[in-house]
Amino acid sequence: MELKTMTKEELILFDIDLSRKEEVIRTLVDALFESGILSSKEAFLQAVMKRENVSPTGLERGLAIPHGKSSAVKKAAFAVARLAKPVEDWESIDPNNKVRLVFLLAIPETEAGTTHLNVLSELSLRLMDANYLDRLMKAKTAKEFMEALDQAKQSSAHGGAAYEKTVLAVTACATGIAHTYMAAEALEKAGRELGIRVLTEKQGANGIQDEFTADIIGKADGVIFATDVAPKKVGRFAGKPYVQTRVADPLKNAKGLIEKVLHQPDGVVETPNDEGMQTSSDKKGGIWSEMAQAVLTGISYMIPVIVAAGLMMGIAKLGAMPFGLVNEISDVKYAAHSNELLVILHHLDKFGGMIFKFMYPVFAAFVAYAIADRVGLVSGFIGGAFAAGLHYTFWGIENGVPSGFFGALILGLVAGYISRFLNERIKLSKNFQAMKPMLIIPAISVLAIFFLNFYVVDPVFGGLNELLRNLIESAQDSGELILSAIIAAATAFDLGGPINKAAGAIAIGLAADHIFPLTPRVLAIVIPPIGLGLATILDKYVVGRRVFDENLRIAGNTSLLLGFIAISEGAIPFMLRNPLITIPINIIGAILGACTAVYLGAVQWLPLPAFWGWPLVDNLWAYLVGLAVGSLFIAFTNIFIRFALLRRSEQSQ
Repeated sequence: MELKTMTKEELILFDIDLSRKEEVIRTLVDALFESGILSSKEAFLQAVMKRENVSPTGLERGLAIPHGKSSAVKKAAFAVARLAKPVEDWESIDPNNKVRLVFLLAIPETEAGTTHLNVLSELSLRLMDANYLDRLMKAKTAKEFMEALDQAKQSSAHGGAAYEKTVLAVTACATGIAHTYMAAEALEKAGRELGIRVLTEKQGANGIQDEFTADIIGKADGVIFATDVAPKKVGRFAGKPYVQTRVADPLKNAKGLIEKVLHQPDGVVETPNDEGMQTSSDKKGGIWSEMAQAVLTGISYMIPVIVAAGLMMGIAKLGAMPFGLVNEISDVKYAAHSNELLVILHHLDKFGGMIFKFMYPVFAAFVAYAIADRVGLVSGFIGGAFAAGLHYTFWGIENGVPSGFFGALILGLVAGYISRFLNERIKLSKNFQAMKPMLIIPAISVLAIFFLNFYVVDPVFGGLNELLRNLIESAQDSGELILSAIIAAATAFDLGGPINKAAGAIAIGLAADHIFPLTPRVLAIVIPPIGLGLATILDKYVVGRRVFDENLRIAGNTSLLLGFIAISEGAIPFMLRNPLITIPINIIGAILGACTAVYLGAVQWLPLPAFWGWPLVDNLWAYLVGLAVGSLFIAFTNIFIRFALLRRSEQSQ
């Protein structure tokens, strides 16, 4: 690919004196518009800035590659800015990166899956070569810069000598774009310098690229899995030594990873057949690392479900606002209303609620998939359905208590390990091999999940629900701050789960009898998602770096939005990822916020926690102070604790 065909001399800007990321991007957008590449500056700028909120586009050694896909782009192109002084606050995969050279890619919406990724990966790969980058930085004119864009890389340090060792590497990041390709190039470059042949397979947004053949795998001496999500088709590498690491690690220590897989691997890839595609590790803590990666995989697949569900319900409730039916639109009477718009809004609200029901099945299915691959999907999905309470719906049980995110986490993990165990232990002749993944494993694993849920998971959470109900009822005669603290803690504990619902039922009953207002209840619904959303935005300003990964930053934006419309489920990915950190902080933040508001005199008798219910609160200023206290406590506490854990992890390496 000739990169110079996608730019022009007027799109190469030298020595521009700008000090902020937004200013640089806007200047490049202006250049693209003036060159006739864009039909609308603002539409494309909005697309680029939206992409900036997803994951870092700053790389390392002074580089940044912001990009955007939009219908406002007439044809694929890119503009370049070489800065007079570095931009120091450009979020980058290297925290110390100071951006001097910026490529802005403009991609038409229709080419989002082809040109977009091809150009981005090609730029990423070429810019990993120090000599290539040096030529771009030394170019004196735009013409020289364009010529340097397509000059061949310098010969490697290894020269033409034959390789004695071959290492394979599979790279995959959460979004499947820049990090995937940068990690691959870093490993290839390190291999050339060490005299070791390194071949890479990129499992990115366009699927598997440069997929290894059976012949290549057979000759390999080891495999590096540099992935933030579960790698695909691991079973191909059965019998090969392996190392499992994060996708960003090759950018820091590629040579060390190559040496490790050849001399001190984490273990050997084990599988009895093509269906079992798992790695085994005998290193201490391996099981926890595997479980953490499985949860991360489940979260990455669950987030789009949460976004879609929240968006549908948000549209419905906002659409019903002019009619004064924000909370009533879910009532069944609007399913056959004379106003067709209300009928649509009613079903859209119900549609969002239905999508939420599949949040846990999708999560648990892909947790099990990350552990056992395809053979774990069915039992994982069924476990998630139990966690969502779908069995109560189909069995006609009206007061059933779903186990929520704890149930999804437990059942998803168990489904994965049971399926993998069965796959490894059951031996069949070649003629009956197909029965194992199609019949035997699904039947046994699903039956095991049924009994686990029936005798353990549902009873445990049902018992917790009953215990909480008794606790709240016994506290009715206590002081208002103690009762507020109990209601707020229960509401924030599991974000829409059984304990939350038990607290809600009692709190609404107390309010209906005009015994105690709903103030602590409605505040505890919105404080956790708003606080966690703020944490993903404020972390880089508070501690000077990101403390949340790409998946959780995406979830944070969604959580903040859903929090304002009182959908607390947007914060669930944080609880699934780090329950021991997130749950206590949520509870304390909700208690602080609710008690502050109640102490200052805020009163809300109506079950309207979303922002459109705030004007109905007595002493709204006190209510908002409580909201701010609780949300900021959650935000700052999460930031400081996660930052401390990151520092400790880095110091121990």
